[in-house]
Amino acid sequence: MLPQKKNTMKILITGAAGFIGSHTAERLQSNGHEVIGLDNFSPYYSVDLKKINVDELINNNIQFLECDLRESISFKLLPKDFDVVIHFAAHPGISESSSFEDYFSNNVLGTKNLLDFVESCEKPPYFINIATSSIYGAEAAFDETNTPKPTSNYGVTKLAAEQLVMAKVRLHVLKGCSLRLYSVYGPRERPDKLYTKLIACGLKGEAFPLFQGSLEHLRSFTYVQDIVDGIVSVLDLMDICNGEIINLGTEEENTTQAGIQTVEAILGKTIQINYLPSKRTGDQLRTRAVIDKAKKLLNYNPKTNLKQGLEQQVAWYKATFLKKV
Repeated sequence: MLPQKKNTMKILITGAAGFIGSHTAERLQSNGHEVIGLDNFSPYYSVDLKKINVDELINNNIQFLECDLRESISFKLLPKDFDVVIHFAAHPGISESSSFEDYFSNNVLGTKNLLDFVESCEKPPYFINIATSSIYGAEAAFDETNTPKPTSNYGVTKLAAEQLVMAKVRLHVLKGCSLRLYSVYGPRERPDKLYTKLIACGLKGEAFPLFQGSLEHLRSFTYVQDIVDGIVSVLDLMDICNGEIINLGTEEENTTQAGIQTVEAILGKTIQINYLPSKRTGDQLRTRAVIDKAKKLLNYNPKTNLKQGLEQQVAWYKATFLKKV
């Protein structure tokens, strides 16, 4: 067996078949770390899409395990010598087809079980919890000291998961931090999310469904690789980040309308909008990432503008999505 490189870590990534988790796994592997990914292949969206992501991970020599954090037997499959756990696994988004039990079991119970596993390790690994701006509520334009006011089952359960992690940190059971991500987009974005759905409608000549009033919603649309930059930077600053909650996103705000116009410009065609009569319960009206803490602690500096990121996402959709799914 070859000796490990200096500073090489063994890292577990939950939710590794998903959008941001798969990108993070690839980055860490390319940086020389030993990465093991796991996912339960939840049918919330296309399992075929997730399997495409996993194929990419395996092609990059990343070990992958199919297991469910809600089931105790899953943890018998895992080694206990991880240096770091990065916890992406969650039931995402706002969906009328998802019950509160879906959100609770995945986001709260799954996190609690994972923490129990981490605590059972002889040397508990550093725990990086992946949270969301949905924790703040309808208006997410605050720094980390602002009182959370989530307005969706997703936001409520992600806040609960975050506090489970931070309670263990406050009790000195383990070291870790929580990263609140803002409106992430890019290649591999879920099919129910704005830009993948918008690109699909544009290329297929279909009307894009949009809730009334959504054109004016403001978002800190953040390119996925800029998010990954922030996540991996924690590995060099774990002691500094211990016990911290940190926003990650771009300070640039764009309306949904500006996003639609940018995709239309890239595709060179107008996308018909099918306006739906009512808004989604719990949807955010505005996200603006306040990243002063991330700049100070992580030297965080997202650089990709909306047009650059969407050009990459359109290229990914054409090359991958249309051919394989």
